[in-house]
Amino acid sequence: MWRSDWNRDYPRPQLRRDSFFPLDGNWTLNGRPIRTPWPPQAERSGYDGPVGDVLRYETAFTLPERFVPQGFQVLLHFGAVDQVAEVWVNGESVLRHEGGYLPFSADITGALRDGENRLEVKAVDTLSHDYPYGKQHKHPHGMWYTPVSGIWQPVWLEAVPAKGAVQSIRLTPDLTGVTVEVDAGDADFNLAVPLGNGKLLTAAGKSGVPLRLEVPDPWLWTPEDPYLYPMTIATASDRVESYFALRTVTTKEINGHTRLCLNGKPVFLHGVLDQGYFQDGLFLPWGPEGYGEDIMRMKDLGFNTLRKHVKVEPEAFYYACDRLGMLVVQDMVNSGEYRYLRDTVIPTFVSKKRNDLGGGGGEARKAFFEHHCLDTVAHLRNHPCVVGWTIFNEGWGQYDSDRIYRLLKPADPTRFFMTTSGWFAQKESDVQSEHVYFISPPARSGRKENGAQRELAFFRSRVPEGNQPGKFLFLSECGGFSRRIEGHTAQDRKNYGYGEQCRTELDLELRINLMYSEMVLPSIPRGLCGCIYTQLSDVEGETNGLYTYDRQVRKVRPDFMRGVAFEIKQALEKAVENG
Repeated sequence: MWRSDWNRDYPRPQLRRDSFFPLDGNWTLNGRPIRTPWPPQAERSGYDGPVGDVLRYETAFTLPERFVPQGFQVLLHFGAVDQVAEVWVNGESVLRHEGGYLPFSADITGALRDGENRLEVKAVDTLSHDYPYGKQHKHPHGMWYTPVSGIWQPVWLEAVPAKGAVQSIRLTPDLTGVTVEVDAGDADFNLAVPLGNGKLLTAAGKSGVPLRLEVPDPWLWTPEDPYLYPMTIATASDRVESYFALRTVTTKEINGHTRLCLNGKPVFLHGVLDQGYFQDGLFLPWGPEGYGEDIMRMKDLGFNTLRKHVKVEPEAFYYACDRLGMLVVQDMVNSGEYRYLRDTVIPTFVSKKRNDLGGGGGEARKAFFEHHCLDTVAHLRNHPCVVGWTIFNEGWGQYDSDRIYRLLKPADPTRFFMTTSGWFAQKESDVQSEHVYFISPPARSGRKENGAQRELAFFRSRVPEGNQPGKFLFLSECGGFSRRIEGHTAQDRKNYGYGEQCRTELDLELRINLMYSEMVLPSIPRGLCGCIYTQLSDVEGETNGLYTYDRQVRKVRPDFMRGVAFEIKQALEKAVENG
């Protein structure tokens, strides 16, 4: 039987049990073979058939002997199913779930039989904009990509005790220890943390009551030294493995500017936009290790940050960032309507201001978006790599942004919230966000100016003079320079990028150098705390990645990009010295 590469690793790294039975691999979809967890639109799924609005999956499984001890129950987990899922086990309905980006589970113990069991999933995906949908489009073009339907994250089973099971862990770290809150029903628990000196730190706690754990000689987590503390939590009937890191994300006024700080020290978010698309897997790489490969590709180029763009990944991605040392700015997944004139043309060329009170479509859409944002924070808040959240991007589906900031900030006061990325800023935000792309205005009065001069003039006209009081300045999207590599593109798609096509590696490096040297570096003394270059890799028709879509060709030299990172480090050190 064919087995998925996703079957090797426990899908939930921060709450592991010995009990794990993967269900990815050979399924049928609408009567045809498919390999999960890849979506049917992906080449890796092997699916050869139409993908309509209704997707009916089936598979069968037989649990190993002694998989379910006396007094235990079996939970069925789904990483994500887009957009609405209904699930049956042996013909018995066990759950219904809405939304395509977050995990869900159900107790299926009562529906199980001895021997073979039949699992059926009905997914309905109309690409409704009442649900979060990201960059998916029924007619892919430009910055809109192939839609992803149905099951697209791991499916698995585990046996847990019916009483005293650890259901969730909430971690709040700082520079000297961590506060742990465990939900284990009515059970008490014991906690153990192996320390680097060979000693064991232990404590006992009660379910639902925060437990403060001071860590001697704390080893702080940074991108350069991403130290993780392993941790086990045990009740009378259950035992899980987890981990935490010690780090803080704060701001500080230094030399007249609000600076973002990691562990109390100024940090520059030198990053790239990461949309999480792969040529043969669409929403998924070949296996969990694929995330680590992308992270190390970017670290090799000198970057320390990924902006995870309007997509929530499997936890394997965040675990890879935790252990390899990559900061993450996590976007919420947009819902609602996008309009090119209103959301792109006007803010780019006319005005970045717009009142967003009361807009944004129907009440059901708004309620689901807010619930989804809160669930996203709860789902990912334990990962030390995540340093901030983006609520709205470039006006897509934006409404009542000040109110939503006030809704979400208490759910995670330990990180920053970028309420609006790019434009249409209102009042409430921790960030002053700017987007500046490679757009050259035409030469005036028939003058034939050098292209680079026009681009530089445009850049300078859009760079702020300084950050707003109490908010740190963040260039949360820029660049996007296009370089097409023949033999490594989506051949049936028109190229999409910003500015004239770069023909060579040198041409692309010159454009990048111009942007950083003349726009980014001079802005650091004026309060700039981060810059997100678009983007990690090409995506379908977009050819503005630092790597090709298939990850086979790197378009720039590592030494050149590491030189840029070094200049940023020097500029930050100079800007904050004596501050």
